Amino acid sequence: KLTDRGVFKKSKVKPAIRANDTTDIWVMRGATYSSSASKPFRSASLAHVMTAGGGRRGGKPLTNLGLYSITFNNHLEADHASLEAFRDFRNDCQDNDFTYFLEVFNPNIKNAVAPEVMPHYVNDCILRCLAGLTKAERPEFLKIAYNGPKALEELASFDPSLTVGVLGGGAGTTRDCFELIYQAEKYGARVALFGRKINLAESPLAMVKFMRAVASGDVKPEEAVRAYHALLKKEKITSTRSLEDDLLITETTLKG
Repeated sequence: KLTDRGVFKKSKVKPAIRANDTTDIWVMRGATYSSSASKPFRSASLAHVMTAGGGRRGGKPLTNLGLYSITFNNHLEADHASLEAFRDFRNDCQDNDFTYFLEVFNPNIKNAVAPEVMPHYVNDCILRCLAGLTKAERPEFLKIAYNGPKALEELASFDPSLTVGVLGGGAGTTRDCFELIYQAEKYGARVALFGRKINLAESPLAMVKFMRAVASGDVKPEEAVRAYHALLKKEKITSTRSLEDDLLITETTLKG
């Protein structure tokens, strides 16, 4: 609908679709799907997306970019099915001149892998995903959880041609947001894909402004939090937390 309304015509924002809907994100009320090993599923039709709902009868593309996600759980049958579905998706992309970025979640099943090795397990799964792919088949970039400096640096340095991005996770504190940007950039990430950390902020546009400043190295995370609160005060916007509370790092992977 946003494309139909011309929202992106004069914008530098690139629209993207969710290209698949794996079972670990099926969170219907009363459902327990997300407690089982993730299985592949796709609602979106790339042919329809590329022709504005007209299938192969013609039409203008809504977009040629989508998010494809995979969740590995150290479960042979489920993980094998996920990789086969990913192969089929890539073939569909080729047939429809479609591009994608790849999101690889941490396991959704508790104790699927020992906690101390889980970040490296995910890294190895990513390499398993991309092994044997030609340049044309590869994702535009990755979207992964930040599992700490060592794991991110390991992945980013393994293949410099692979652009690594981090997802934002929960809303957290403003310091969590800026600290994540700071650490992710420091250890090799080059893309930030944040949802709740921006959407749930008191001033989303200001949040993005300071995120950019932190990523560019113009300001440190703590300074950015103070500047953000000063802006909220100037704009007479009530802050959700006190400055003291918002300066706290609450996410485990961000703590030294």
